[in-house]
Amino acid sequence: MFTGIIEAVGAVTGIEPRGDLTTLEIEAPAIAEGLAIGDSVAVNGGCLTVAHRDGDRIRFEAVRETLERTALGDLRVGARVNLERALLAGGRFDGHIVQGHVDGTGRVRRLERDGDDVRLFVDCEPEIAELLVDKGSVAVDGVSLTVVGATAAGFDVALIPHTLAATTLGERRPGDRVNLEADVLGKYVKRYLERILPGADDREPR
Repeated sequence: MFTGIIEAVGAVTGIEPRGDLTTLEIEAPAIAEGLAIGDSVAVNGGCLTVAHRDGDRIRFEAVRETLERTALGDLRVGARVNLERALLAGGRFDGHIVQGHVDGTGRVRRLERDGDDVRLFVDCEPEIAELLVDKGSVAVDGVSLTVVGATAAGFDVALIPHTLAATTLGERRPGDRVNLEADVLGKYVKRYLERILPGADDREPR
């Protein structure tokens, strides 16, 4: 489990396809020390397992489905990525429950800056949008954020100066794909309502 509080921004130093597996190598000196093979790390919100570590460089293996269902398949050497190690039992919980199971991708519609007021607008599929509510939580490329406004076509979030400095979200441009994970509590509520209210899953989100 993760919290959506990014610990470090790393840089992709290698991508090597190997049949159905692709090896991602990421340089991340801020979190590499102490990582062991088998540990979980959220890379732009997608939970990956450490396969090898060489100094500050960490290698992960991603299956084809992971690359196709997330924006991790868009990564290129030199790309910067948000990183968070799995939460330790008894650790401080500051964001929201993030599983590292990406629900799908969205596309940046625009990034608006008005002084310190920075808004990120993201378009997404209705099945993701219907899980979002105003003032609820969403993880965008692994970053825990509060939804300002949610519609059937997408949502917007406010980015504070710390988020802009500590993550890659301020670098996003219109058309960029981002990984999205809705709050798991909303998923359980939706599933429950679908079971007890006939036709609930066919209703249009508002």
